[in-house]
Amino acid sequence: MTAIATTDLGKRYGKRWALQGCTFEIPTGTVVALVGPNGSGKTTLLHLAAGLSRPTAGEVRVFDGDPATDVSLLPRIGLVAQEMPLYSGFTVADTLTLGRRLNPRWDQDRVTDRLEQLTIPLAQKIGTLSGGQRAQVALAVALGKRPELLLLDEPLASLDPLARREFMQTLMQTAAEGDLTIILSSHLIADLERVCDHLVLLAAGNTQLAGGIESLLATHRVIVGPRPSRSIAGVAEIVDETRDGRGTTMIARVDGPILDPSFAVEEVGLEELVLAYLTQSRDAARRGRPHVVEPSGVAS
Repeated sequence: MTAIATTDLGKRYGKRWALQGCTFEIPTGTVVALVGPNGSGKTTLLHLAAGLSRPTAGEVRVFDGDPATDVSLLPRIGLVAQEMPLYSGFTVADTLTLGRRLNPRWDQDRVTDRLEQLTIPLAQKIGTLSGGQRAQVALAVALGKRPELLLLDEPLASLDPLARREFMQTLMQTAAEGDLTIILSSHLIADLERVCDHLVLLAAGNTQLAGGIESLLATHRVIVGPRPSRSIAGVAEIVDETRDGRGTTMIARVDGPILDPSFAVEEVGLEELVLAYLTQSRDAARRGRPHVVEPSGVAS
């Protein structure tokens, strides 16, 4: 089953397209890394998926419904916005009471148990909590409505390393508890790699890469050797190419074994792969030719 499917999705603000031609599918039960530079359309995409805004072009489907018009989807979607909009004058207990009154599927025991495990006092005011504690309360409130789709917009951005680790541990425990689809937007790829099994990479409002992380890493390689004067057997596309002390280092999408002894072949890491496609997108934009993803999920 598909949790989110977009087809040529676009959102324009005035004359500027924040998102354009965005096409991908997210299977249910996956934990998705939503990656891209600032201004790439990540927040816009999450707001469209949550039904907070309507597309200018194309469509987004959540559990095969339109999140902007299908009110039955609202209880099934949880969103933690980047600014974590909690009422600073409320206590934690007040915040949970508000959550209970606004959400018919609210699970009070689950929320209070989680916050007690994190030693966050229910009597304390939101405005006096640390950044990590506020992030945990925001996550607990989102999970309290028992969503089937959880959207997290840069929740790690302002957290110190310890708070970030605790937040990710909570997220991993949540993912292991049931059939919940999580989309996590962040620049911290090392953190994402530990918990995510799917990748959506945006740049300049376009989908650059989308698919299962294991599959994407299996179909890309680091190739080191002389600068190629011709095509290399087994290489479908050279995504990025740099020259260093070892010669030419390439990140390539492969479609078969590379048997040429002139080249050393190594596995690619997720951060290397992401940076390679972002570099390719930037260079394509400088040439005035947007780099967009094929429907199969492989960028071109």
